[in-house]
Amino acid sequence: MDEIDRAILRELQTDGRIAYADLGPKVGLSASAARQRLQRLLDSKTVQVVGVTDPMAMGGQAMALLGIAVDGDPRAVADELARRDEVVYAVLTSGGFDLFAEVVAPGPRELLDFVNDVVRPVEGVREIQSFPYFGIHTHRFLWDVG
Repeated sequence: MDEIDRAILRELQTDGRIAYADLGPKVGLSASAARQRLQRLLDSKTVQVVGVTDPMAMGGQAMALLGIAVDGDPRAVADELARRDEVVYAVLTSGGFDLFAEVVAPGPRELLDFVNDVVRPVEGVREIQSFPYFGIHTHRFLWDVG
């Protein structure tokens, strides 16, 4: 991946639907050259273009990052939680927690109920630490591409 590829990725992070006619000049290429470059990145599976939803825009008003300590294999707990619509993502970690799960709920009460009624009873869950955030929250997932 060279600097032009990285420039293309930076532009796509800003606007994933940018037209090639606009993308090319921003990265120093013609529209057709920008299209070819991006297609090469897609074909090589170096880049994947996906849509990411904003849970808050979809009606959630309370979100939390849950740090979860597990007795046994944390993959089973992560798999169980990942099946739930309330879970934005679940990721295995090393360190103080075995996994993190980000959850979204319509409000603070529903968030509390989800943690107590759904997460705590999952077999293997030993401890949960919740880091809630309420109200307006926007996600912006950007990777440093150089």
